[in-house]
Amino acid sequence: MYNISLITGDGIGPEISESAISILETIHDKLDVKTKIISLEAGDAALKKYSKALPDETFESIKSSDACLKAPVGESAADVIVVLRRNLDLYANIRPAKSYPNTPSLRDDIDLVIVRENTEDLYTGQEFIVDDSAVALRVISEKASKRIAKHAFNTAIQRNQKKRVTCVHKSNVMRKTDGLFAKSCESIANEFPDIQFDQMYVDACSMNLIRQPEEFDVIVTTNLFGDILSDESSQVVGGLGMAPAANLGDDFGLFEPVHGAAFDIAGKQIANPTSFILSIKMMLEWLGNKNSDQNSISAAQTLEKIVLQVIESGITTKDVGGNMSTREFTKEITNRLVC
Repeated sequence: MYNISLITGDGIGPEISESAISILETIHDKLDVKTKIISLEAGDAALKKYSKALPDETFESIKSSDACLKAPVGESAADVIVVLRRNLDLYANIRPAKSYPNTPSLRDDIDLVIVRENTEDLYTGQEFIVDDSAVALRVISEKASKRIAKHAFNTAIQRNQKKRVTCVHKSNVMRKTDGLFAKSCESIANEFPDIQFDQMYVDACSMNLIRQPEEFDVIVTTNLFGDILSDESSQVVGGLGMAPAANLGDDFGLFEPVHGAAFDIAGKQIANPTSFILSIKMMLEWLGNKNSDQNSISAAQTLEKIVLQVIESGITTKDVGGNMSTREFTKEITNRLVC
């Protein structure tokens, strides 16, 4: 039995959380991966209710769970996800971008993953006012850079695709910080002679993600660049509604859709739950590998296969050209899981 903590979030968060619960309950009943779901509060609504976006009780419950699913939260996102990443040392942010049929994907042969360092860079929030200027401190360490590079190379091995890692930085301008990141990645590349390694400036990478996205396999980069490039890669394959993500440490994993709380469509049942459903797939895969649980790995594969079948049959939500509601789309998935 896996204890899964679920942050239900803000905006469309409760709607897609409802989808996540439905998917997990069906997998529990039909695919023999037993889960206990613990719904938790965090985000804007929690801030208003408890004067804290990430209540202590929520944090303690997450720490004691086997994995965490997080729906999007609103303006207090930094006080939730950034705090969780830092305090749980979830140093690897994994964001796949893959073409699916019947979606506005730029091409039909895209299959890449961005491995983003998750604990450093400008996202440490160290900002200062000096006279009439605002200054942000950018921290890049050799330890964190080598750790994320090693994760990227291991990801390339596991994917067994092009076996290529592209290190993305801007060392021609930020010679100390990005220079250290580039050198650290190059050092780790020497430990993986069977994996092709190259480097690319971030502006060139952003251009090539549009021009030749099919050429990429694994991109490893710093926190800020990874945040921007992963949103771009999501749009290349049909939009944020198709984009899952994992935040991984050595012993814990948090899984979430890439998109935000989308307050403008909250309560309308038109949100695309695919990104959250694929985040569940990533969670099941991670739990299976961590615990040598073949049932969980098989359930992850089955879930992704059924998502593909549903989309191939033209059953999609409004954002990718269909007319299904959030609940209707989820029901299509659960019906096929039953079969």
